[in-house]
Amino acid sequence: MKEIKEKCGVFGIHNADEASALTALGLHALQHRGQEGCGIVSFDGKNFHSEKRHGLVGDNFTNKDVLKKLPGNFAIGHNRYSTTGETSLRNIQPFFADLHGGGIAIAHNGNLTNALTLRENLVKDGAIFRTTSDTETIVQLIAKSKRIKMIDKIIDALFQIQGGYALTMITNKKLIGVRDPFGIRPLILGKIKNSYVLASETCALDIIGAKFVREIENGEIVVVENSKIQSFKPFPKRKSRPCVFEYIYFSRPDSLINGKNAYEYRKNLGNELAKECDDVGDIVVPVPDSGVPAAIGYAQSKKMNFEIGLVRNHYVGRTFIEPTQNIRSLGVKLKLSANMSSIKNKAIILIDDSLVRGTTCYKIVKMIYEAGAKEVHVRIACPEIKFPDFYGIDMPSKKELLAANKSLKEMQKFIGSDSLKFLSVDGLYKALCSQQRNKLYPQFSDHYFTGEYPIERIDQNESKIVSQLSLLSNKSNN
Repeated sequence: MKEIKEKCGVFGIHNADEASALTALGLHALQHRGQEGCGIVSFDGKNFHSEKRHGLVGDNFTNKDVLKKLPGNFAIGHNRYSTTGETSLRNIQPFFADLHGGGIAIAHNGNLTNALTLRENLVKDGAIFRTTSDTETIVQLIAKSKRIKMIDKIIDALFQIQGGYALTMITNKKLIGVRDPFGIRPLILGKIKNSYVLASETCALDIIGAKFVREIENGEIVVVENSKIQSFKPFPKRKSRPCVFEYIYFSRPDSLINGKNAYEYRKNLGNELAKECDDVGDIVVPVPDSGVPAAIGYAQSKKMNFEIGLVRNHYVGRTFIEPTQNIRSLGVKLKLSANMSSIKNKAIILIDDSLVRGTTCYKIVKMIYEAGAKEVHVRIACPEIKFPDFYGIDMPSKKELLAANKSLKEMQKFIGSDSLKFLSVDGLYKALCSQQRNKLYPQFSDHYFTGEYPIERIDQNESKIVSQLSLLSNKSNN
């Protein structure tokens, strides 16, 4: 039922042979975080080199001829899913700028909540923007800083931006990582031999044989130079508020988050969901792939049979040709097929990690009934999503969120199931951190469910943002 699109993935490595090849491998492991475009910038001790491509890492950076264009022992990379700005080559990161203090390349995961306001002020002050990405705002702020040292220029810029972000940067001497003051977006530190690595998730370390060192703390800046690390914490101390969807969906199941892999958290979500639900149904069926761990936890808790009732087609790409309305009407069947032998004449408990608009869920429920199921009981391993996100997730506006506009009974009727239940907010917290939610000091950024946003949104006028970015897109679309 996945209608939430992924965030971006970032990777950086310092003082390593074949840095660009290792970066390509790291990005490949982070491919689930963005599939629209990918890019790598390297530094060879004298010059910066940049290569950007539409599409997947494996289709673009496995070519030796491409990697030869990226020499050097420093590199950063980025997988793109666009949250701000249209899909064009100019918006693919990392961005590079040749500043007064030397060159700098930046890759950004997240979204700024005051990007448009900052952009308007910068343009009034004479800045020229080449992209529609909020990341370029950070580059412009660094460029305009009057500070002398590059790290001070970066800190100067960081104090002007707001939102959720994780940044990797390289200069002609340093690899730099930054995590926003609330730690909304993830960033981790690893090491391979004498080389330090920055990445969005630990799975990017595993693929290159690097060891996990630690998570970058919220509000922390780490600077790697000459194989040594410095840590700066310029922001006022705040309680960490990591994005709860990293636990629920975004991180790869084998990635470590706060000492435990995401797969275990998701099984716990299914276990707590089972505790809150009545015993109904004959078998537990996941919506692949995102619903599998929660379904396993649910089935184990209820001591029920777990069955593969839906089969996913992994070879449907984003460019699948849909020439006629008849083909388009097939919808979800292009990606999922019902396994009739498992579900015929059965009462199905259908498990997924989230429910957003509900249109995909409706199609899946209909498909399962058409395959001969007696009943379909939908169980969602997170609370109702009632509020949009502004920190780097492609979450629809409130008017498009099913739970924001319909009661539980109305949602059940809309998707066509025999019953529908969601995990409670307290159940979510019990699954993830073994405690109930403290309303004064919530542990996560859980605004999707509660409406309590950790950071104020400065750019309030959504229609203005969309129209201005569309205008910019039309001016120079690559």
